[in-house]
Amino acid sequence: MRIHSGLSESVKKLTGGAMAIGNFDGVHLGHQALFEAARKRTPICALTFEPHPARLLAPQFAPPLICEKPRKRELLAACGVTDLVEQTFDARFASLEPSRFIEMLLATGIAEVVVGQDFTYGRGRAGTVESLRVGLEERGVRLHVVAPVTVNGLVCSSTKIREFVLEGRVEAANMLLGRAFDLDGVVVKGEGRGKKLGWPTANIRTTNELLPAVGVYAVRARLLPEMKPFGGAANLGLNPTFHPEVAQAGGGGRPPLSLEVYLFDFDQEIYGRPVRVEFVHRLREERRFPGVDALRTQIAQDVAQARRLLGV
Repeated sequence: MRIHSGLSESVKKLTGGAMAIGNFDGVHLGHQALFEAARKRTPICALTFEPHPARLLAPQFAPPLICEKPRKRELLAACGVTDLVEQTFDARFASLEPSRFIEMLLATGIAEVVVGQDFTYGRGRAGTVESLRVGLEERGVRLHVVAPVTVNGLVCSSTKIREFVLEGRVEAANMLLGRAFDLDGVVVKGEGRGKKLGWPTANIRTTNELLPAVGVYAVRARLLPEMKPFGGAANLGLNPTFHPEVAQAGGGGRPPLSLEVYLFDFDQEIYGRPVRVEFVHRLREERRFPGVDALRTQIAQDVAQARRLLGV
C-alpha cells in the first residue's frame, strides 16, 4: 500500500481510481462497505484525516481512537486499499471552502468518490453529499453514496463501537467490527504475582487510547510478527486484592491500570516482545477477594470458562 502525505502530494497519482473518504477509525463493517463499493476500479484509495477532526474542532469531546495509526494502516491494506492519503487536518484545511475541497479531490485524477450518506466537508461542514455530487459530476467524476450498514438492527459506527468497548461489551463491539477488538503492546516485567499464584501472566504495556472496561476477558494473543494465536484469559484492571485502597473512595496510592494475560499451554520467554491482544468474551467484572486462595480458585474458574468459550 502506497502512503501519500496529503491530497497535494497525490496529484495525478490516482488516475482512474476510486477514493473512499472517512476517518476509518476501527475499519469496521461500515467502512469495509465503502471499500467494497470502490473495488470496481483501481487503484482503490482511502482518504483519511490526521489527527481525527474532533481533536481540532472539539478537543474536549474528542473520542479515544479505536486503533493506533499502524494498526489502522494494516487494516486498510487488508481491505484491498492500494493508496492511502493521510491528509493533515489543521486549521487551514478545516477552513477550506467546500468548492476548494472538491478541486483538491479532482486534482488527484480519481474517477469515482465513495462516501457514506452522512458525509460533510469544508468550512463549517457546509458541504453535503448533494453538493459533492454536483461538483464532481460537473467534471465527469461519479459519486457513490453507501447506505449505513446494520448488524442485528444496530448501525455500524465508530461511536457505537467505542461505547460497547468502554462498557466491556466486547462481543457487541466485535459484531460491528467484523473482527475482535484488539490492541497492540509490549510484554514488560510485572510484579510476579501470577507466577506465585500458579498462573504466570504476560504483562502488556499498551499506548492504545481505547481500553475495555475493567474486568476479566477471554482473549487471543498473537506474538508479532508471527501472528500465531494463543488462547488466554486476561485481567484488565487495578488488582484490588493486592491494592485494597482502590476500593475505597478517595483512597490514595492508586496503581496504574494493568493488562495481564495468562496464555494457555504456553512456556516461552517473551519479555520485550510486541504482542496483539484480541478481546473475544467478557467473563466477569474485576473484584477484590478476601485472600490469595480465593483469588487462585477464581482464576482457575476463569481459565476453564475462557477455554470453553475459545474452544481450546
